[in-house]
Amino acid sequence: MKLYNLALSPALRSRADPDAAWDKAIAAAERTAGLRVGDEDRSWIEDFRFLINCVAEVPGLTPIGWMTTTMDAKQRLVNRLRIRNLHRQNPEIGAEAIRRPIFVVGLPRTATTLAHNILAVSPHHRGPKLWEMMHTDLRRGTEVEQRRIKAVRRQFNTTRFAPDFDFIHPVDAEKPEESMFLLPQGAYHLLFHAPMPRYRAWLDERDPVEDYRFLKEALQVLQYGRLAGRWVLKYPLDLAHMDTIREVFPDATFVWTHRDPSTVMGSLCSLADLAQSLFVRRVDRDELGGFALDLMAETVERGRGFRQRHRDAVIDVPYHRLASAPERYVPELYERLGTAWTDADAEHLDRAVGRPVRDRKHEYCIGAYGLTEDRIQRAFGDYVRMVTAVNG
Repeated sequence: MKLYNLALSPALRSRADPDAAWDKAIAAAERTAGLRVGDEDRSWIEDFRFLINCVAEVPGLTPIGWMTTTMDAKQRLVNRLRIRNLHRQNPEIGAEAIRRPIFVVGLPRTATTLAHNILAVSPHHRGPKLWEMMHTDLRRGTEVEQRRIKAVRRQFNTTRFAPDFDFIHPVDAEKPEESMFLLPQGAYHLLFHAPMPRYRAWLDERDPVEDYRFLKEALQVLQYGRLAGRWVLKYPLDLAHMDTIREVFPDATFVWTHRDPSTVMGSLCSLADLAQSLFVRRVDRDELGGFALDLMAETVERGRGFRQRHRDAVIDVPYHRLASAPERYVPELYERLGTAWTDADAEHLDRAVGRPVRDRKHEYCIGAYGLTEDRIQRAFGDYVRMVTAVNG
């Protein structure tokens, strides 16, 4: 990774003027998309400008961190311009009904990926694939789609910089992925990029409703002219925004996975540590542990508030039952979701729950991040008892 940072070090010069760097990326995005930024995009543009300025302030920011931030911003803008243009050209896209979507939520590292994989493979369901979220479009033929899939595979070849990523969270361009790739702003920038106090304060005050309206517009594009299925979406930190999601998707159901927070925090900090090591020259592990603990405890509290008000909209999923006995538990989950369990679902289940041996290489310890079980339990309060009850 040092060699890559050395080779990319000239790119870090533009960090001195982040506004100019973003303006340059906007112009490049317009050329790539063949479209101009419209008035309806200005708020989105300025939100990303703020994020880029916050990234530029990060002490010890690496060339890889700066380059990937600006490249990601440009790619997201190209995708947004494409989606908005498709809606303008085809107003009937906006009439596509996104019915009874399922949102898989929960603390990261609580088997949200496993739950998503299981639900998304059903013939009755559909999960947005990574390449579809990076290049959201109508059908363009096999040749165009294969080019896009290959481009996404190259982009997400993280083994170049951090081989361990392939063990902790493998990414496949042709499989359903987290909807954060269609949500431009969020706490994932803080967890997996760098601590940015100004950005966190801004997020706390910001209304995310426009982000989820854009998510709906993207799903309408992906649904238009294709076989419809019940959408299954997954982003663990949607847990903090279930009220907003219900505002945009009034008939949404949430599948909330629950696992012992002490186990969760060690695994999450390990993943965040690896991700942040690409963005900053030195990760302060004690700071990371404390920040992640506060953020996750706050996220759970907001999720529990929604759960109390909308108990019928939330299905609690015990981690241990899902992970250890899916063949017994998953048909029950389908029934609660109002989805028929078929022979085809049973055949798909083994593939969905298959875990490569390489996953076992992920090792972690909460003590490495200045955390103790007592501190974690105090932060989460009686949620620990709730998890015990759900998993019991």
